[in-house]
Amino acid sequence: MSEEKDGGPGKGSTLTRQGTIRRTSLLDAAEAVLVAKGSDASLRAIAGEAGVRVGHLQHYFPTRADLIKAVLERALERSLERLAETTGLRMVRDDPSAMELPEGPANPDEVVGVVLAEQEDPQLVRLYVEVWALAARDDEIATVVREFYRKYVAHVEAYVQQGRPDWSGEFCRARAETFVALVEGAALMRSGIAGSRSSAMDEQLAQFAVQLLRD
Repeated sequence: MSEEKDGGPGKGSTLTRQGTIRRTSLLDAAEAVLVAKGSDASLRAIAGEAGVRVGHLQHYFPTRADLIKAVLERALERSLERLAETTGLRMVRDDPSAMELPEGPANPDEVVGVVLAEQEDPQLVRLYVEVWALAARDDEIATVVREFYRKYVAHVEAYVQQGRPDWSGEFCRARAETFVALVEGAALMRSGIAGSRSSAMDEQLAQFAVQLLRD
């Protein structure tokens, strides 16, 4: 009975506490299967990983696209939250284009350290690789990914502008876009997917990333 009151997607009601816990466990299972199987991840495989029937899974996520989109949104929001915790910047709830600024900018070395630390998690990097691959073939998923990178660039841009108010908005945005391109591309090399990692590369990467934020 409680399951029917949870209100899956499209039913217009809010999840109960138990429903939220169930939804989270299903997303955890979906994330694990997506990392392992990529685009071949099926609802049956995900339901099996979660230890539930396919019908139970579809109560919360009617289609595979709904489920994958939810997994991606959760993973991307976690990354943005970690960045926000380090920079102290927060998006204004009523105006996503605006930022709440802390009294002083965070140390750029710490910001770069947090961003690069995410790449130490091989499962997270593999998930992002699968995200990029899926986005290349699915417009709906591509929309989610583009929105994430829009927020990511906006966050870095606000951080750069706070530390270098003498720079123009256009220049700050260019620095932010270059920073995101650098660290995201580096994930492929540092993870071993597209190359081999070295301490010399890590040192140079961190140095150039910090320079993009301040110098």
